[in-house]
Order: sequence, then structure tokens, then C-alpha cells
Amino acid sequence: MAKSFKNYGSVWVLILLLLVGGLTGSAIGNALAPALPWLKATSTIGLRPFTLDLQFFNLTFGFTFALSPLTALGLILGYLIYRRV
Repeated sequence: MAKSFKNYGSVWVLILLLLVGGLTGSAIGNALAPALPWLKATSTIGLRPFTLDLQFFNLTFGFTFALSPLTALGLILGYLIYRRV
């Protein structure tokens, strides 16, 4: 017999809450950074932009993610809110 998983809602709601949580955490971190310098510490991960040039079509790929302490906290809080809703 298969285990039943609790349906928490739409994936789009999760993405929205993570986005709002990350943006809020980043904004608070930037506002508090002059008073607390350790909040400026960020780790950047991702894929540097590169371009595929086909003479008639240019396509640029890339993704970077800058993670600071309050951004991570905002993402965690967004996920916790998603679990409670």
C-alpha cells in the first residue's frame, strides 16, 4: 500500500511565498547592514550568463542566487508559512 502524502497546496503558492520571503529578508538585511556588518556576508551561487548566437537568434542563459543570512531566514519563514496555510 502506498503512503499518503498531505496535500499542502499549489506549487505556485510555495514559489510566491519563497519569493516574498527572500525579497523581504534581503530588504531587511540591506536596511540593517550599516548597523550590523555581518549581514553583508553573502554567498553567490549559480550559472554565469552565456549566449547562444545562431546569427538570426540570440539566446542568453544564466542564473545567480545571492544568499545572505536574512535572505535564508526569509526563505525558511516563507516555507513555514506555506506549511501552515
